[in-house]
Amino acid sequence: MPTHDQVLNFGAGPAKIPIEVLQTAQSELLNYDNTGMSVMELSHRGKTFGKILADAKQNLTKLLNIPDNYEILFMQGGGTTQFSAIVYNLLAAKGKPDAPVDYCVSGSWSQKASEEAKRLGANVNIVFNTKKSTGAYTSVPPQSEWKLSGSDAAYVYYCDNETVHGVEFNSIPDVDSSVPLVADMSSNILSRPFDVSKFGVIYAGAQKNIGPSGVTIVIIRKDLLTPLKSAAEIPASGLVTPQLLDFKTLADNDSLYNTPPTFAIYMSGLVFKHMLEKGGVEAYTEANDRKARKVYQVIDNSKIYKAPVATEARSRMNIPFRIYPETLEAEFLKGAEARNMVQLKGHRSVGGIRASIYNAMGEDGVDALVAYMKEFEGQHQA
Repeated sequence: MPTHDQVLNFGAGPAKIPIEVLQTAQSELLNYDNTGMSVMELSHRGKTFGKILADAKQNLTKLLNIPDNYEILFMQGGGTTQFSAIVYNLLAAKGKPDAPVDYCVSGSWSQKASEEAKRLGANVNIVFNTKKSTGAYTSVPPQSEWKLSGSDAAYVYYCDNETVHGVEFNSIPDVDSSVPLVADMSSNILSRPFDVSKFGVIYAGAQKNIGPSGVTIVIIRKDLLTPLKSAAEIPASGLVTPQLLDFKTLADNDSLYNTPPTFAIYMSGLVFKHMLEKGGVEAYTEANDRKARKVYQVIDNSKIYKAPVATEARSRMNIPFRIYPETLEAEFLKGAEARNMVQLKGHRSVGGIRASIYNAMGEDGVDALVAYMKEFEGQHQA
């Protein structure tokens, strides 16, 4: 059986975690900071875990240069739970339950987010839906074609990187300055620098480009934190926010209103510290650009590989591609596993191959994949 350092994990999530982080966690697992307890056994209200939480927030703030007027929350339920939380909290912040909520639909996750908003009764405006307009989630239309609601909107939502389809925005959308911009960055947060001040809310499930599953990072501008109201205080057409989805409740209690996912927060904190030691987000950006460029060059110069996503919208984190004839894909995956390259199979909804090359995937791993792709094509050229 292969050892951990022999396997190249191209999984989309849960995904690869830096070996140095895993080794630190391993060394501290049975006795964290001379407490005689594992992190998983510490009281979430004790001083020891309090420092873990504070350090994680401080280091994430450094990595993303988060301004003082933003709050960092550690929540549960994954990015999917935020589909609901965003509707509840930002309609409450707007103070108009029937205000339009704008959704940019560029893939399956933004589609699911818009569907949840509709299910909750929100007045959903689809800014664009590339599958409906072009037949596939393979691009982002120019902003001149978007149908935004303007200042009437409670927020504008988009998914910065669609994990399934490999579609990534190459710039931050330009929206009315009075309207909060909401971004799902679950699969590309910390992969490149960006201006946090342009956003009302940013959220990211940790299990892709941060750490293990179980915790979701929420970064929210403080003026959007709205006092929780009861049903009696809300108009009949309004939404009553569940307490554990209420951002202000979480912020007021430093993410400790109930027991948080302590181990996942600890692991995320180790990743933040590790990234700072390695040069921060800027250093990872350069490596990520190089890694993605290597894979796409092989695809673009190939006669059997094809990337479905338009060049200007290609993800640097999740690279889906097909092999023609498609009957070769099973053979490709089998050969990859024989070389200890795992989790390259595309999402069940789209098929094909998908290489997820998050921050933790080193360039040597990408070089090994590229070499195999070239070898495989050499064996199957007509």
